[in-house]
Amino acid sequence: MESRYAKETANIMTELVLPNDTNTLGNLMGGRLMHWMDIAAAISAMRHCNKPVVTASVDNVSFARPVKLGNILSIETKVTRSFNSSMEVYLKVSGEDLQAKTKYVSNEAYLTFVALNPDGTPTKVPELIPETDEEKERYNGALRRRQLRLILGGKMKVDEAIELKALFLKN
Repeated sequence: MESRYAKETANIMTELVLPNDTNTLGNLMGGRLMHWMDIAAAISAMRHCNKPVVTASVDNVSFARPVKLGNILSIETKVTRSFNSSMEVYLKVSGEDLQAKTKYVSNEAYLTFVALNPDGTPTKVPELIPETDEEKERYNGALRRRQLRLILGGKMKVDEAIELKALFLKN
């Protein structure tokens, strides 16, 4: 299986925030944003493995700034690391107010996807090759984030999380 570069998985999804997308305060509804984030991140994951994918987890999503009615929303995604059958994808969500000529970051998140065979079972994915300093930093942090997700999901015991332990314990 041929390795892939992180840049090959890059995706930018752009939407105009319309009245049907907003709440009574004129802000983009969180559920609509999560829907778009899931689609944008899945595209990056599928670019990496060339297979269908399913969402396995969504890390903490905190909203730093709301995206308002009439603003343009951009979701930038890129695979940060691949494991056996899963891939972690980084998302950066930005808003743009054309009238005020301002751009702002709304939120960032990590989503994890699993690649599937035609029969719906998980399948191996290619190794990811990070190139830039930013890609390498996210790649290196991905193992710690993965261990934390596995612990929180009850699939790993705390004493098995060697990467996390290294952050807090000195030898």
